[in-house]
Amino acid sequence: MKKPYKTPDKTNYVKEAPTYFYDGNLAIPLVDMTSFQKMQIVRDGVTKTYLTKLKEETSLDYDALAQALSVTRSTLINKKGDQKFSDHISERIIAVAEIYSFGYVVFEDKDNFNQWMFSSNQALAGSKPFELMDNQFGREEVRNLIGRIAHGVFS
Repeated sequence: MKKPYKTPDKTNYVKEAPTYFYDGNLAIPLVDMTSFQKMQIVRDGVTKTYLTKLKEETSLDYDALAQALSVTRSTLINKKGDQKFSDHISERIIAVAEIYSFGYVVFEDKDNFNQWMFSSNQALAGSKPFELMDNQFGREEVRNLIGRIAHGVFS
């Protein structure tokens, strides 16, 4: 009797690149994951270890991350290792990581994208993209702008 194929229960981030996740044997950029895959990551909870890797990858400090996630700095610092953030904070962490994942794919250079996030942009009324990351609508504007850049639309 054949055993049915079992899909993996957990989706894990790639330790060297927190904007990628393992799904089975495949490393997938977060931006290419389905909503259901991202939902599962949020439901499982994002760990402090993941946040630390994301912090290093994006060259952000805890103050900047706290601003982007709309939480206090101490909320981010007080967790240890494999302790998990709440669903709400996990969702925001994944949303920020997804934008960075998309930016890294489009810009093809991590450092250039990290720099672009802190440069004034006329398409955003002179705001820096990172300044808009503290809520869903701002993240949506930044993601749309990156999409326009990807398709060569003047922005």
